[in-house]
Amino acid sequence: MPLAPLRIPPAAGWLGAAGLLPFLGLAIATLVLGGAPGATARAAVLAYGAVILSFLGGIHWGLAIAAPGPARLAGWLGLSVVPSLLAWVALLLPPPGGLLLLAAAIAAMLVPDRRATAAGQAPAWSPALRLPLSAAAACALLLAALA
Repeated sequence: MPLAPLRIPPAAGWLGAAGLLPFLGLAIATLVLGGAPGATARAAVLAYGAVILSFLGGIHWGLAIAAPGPARLAGWLGLSVVPSLLAWVALLLPPPGGLLLLAAAIAAMLVPDRRATAAGQAPAWSPALRLPLSAAAACALLLAALA
């Protein structure tokens, strides 16, 4: 019997897509605009990427505290703060380096996302949403880093 397709809840789909607009708009602005406006767009996409990376860590904090039993709570909570720390470091680096760090970290967050889904702690539809969102965000950050 074939598996039913995963249905991403509509609100998650459109809010996730809307969250890509700053990534895409600012990355394009870094390419199109020169001088101070281009530098401002680059700083803005760096800041937005740091906020989103912290948000991704917050998802795992929430999954950890919602999970039954304290067996691995300390480890999971510890790992859930790593994205915020990396985001902070990215903000302290010059933009090309900070943008590259954010792109790599957002892509790397797919690993704990998939593990949480496999363990039944995140919804089955989560990877279907996160993979394209993470890929687009990482590509936008790379584009801004190379501009």
